[in-house]
Amino acid sequence: MLSVNELRLLRGGKAVLHGIDLQVPPGEVTALLGANGAGKSSTVMAIGGVLPIAGGRIEVEGHALHGQRPERVRARGVAVVPEGHRVLGELSVLDNLRAAATALPAARVADAVERVLGVFPELRVKLALPARSLSGGQKQMVCIAQALIGEPRYLAIDELSLGLAPAVVKRLVEVVQQVAREGVGVLLIEQFTTVALAVSSRAYVLERGRMAFAGSSQELRERPEILHSSYLAAA
Repeated sequence: MLSVNELRLLRGGKAVLHGIDLQVPPGEVTALLGANGAGKSSTVMAIGGVLPIAGGRIEVEGHALHGQRPERVRARGVAVVPEGHRVLGELSVLDNLRAAATALPAARVADAVERVLGVFPELRVKLALPARSLSGGQKQMVCIAQALIGEPRYLAIDELSLGLAPAVVKRLVEVVQQVAREGVGVLLIEQFTTVALAVSSRAYVLERGRMAFAGSSQELRERPEILHSSYLAAA
């Protein structure tokens, strides 16, 4: 299990996370929800080793992740898809995938690329193109493929659908569900709460860096006032 315990985080000397706890079980989608500025992206960046923490613990299957560099976090089986569809724009799509596979033995790279193209066959006809020429949805596919290429056991996706068309969102959600069915634990940050709650089994709601709700997604669907309250508090 990927677990976060009493996580505290400072940015610019200001506290942005105030001792939050969450767990991501293998083989399930866990939703992390909240208004802009609630601390969702900070949580993901802390898990990925991008931001140093001020206190608490981040562990995966008993191994400490806090204090580890991003490459060590990935080596422990935790991959992060940051917000913003970030690709290496001047490189081809194929080279973007190969670059994400650098931690693998050279003999396994071709198979790893082929495996993620099986997840996103839409990218096959784009392999020779510079990644900057792709649409937003295609760039997001490349980002998720890059995360999957290292065969992670846990995957954190920050703002899966931001700025994307509904048809593309539906396609990406299908991939998230497929990945979870294959045993990967997924932490999903998603602006469309109805989408996130439909695919997740457990949900957390952050409000100004504090945990406002932790429970089943079904309970949160049945108590929409919890979400409404957290979003209104941030207004």
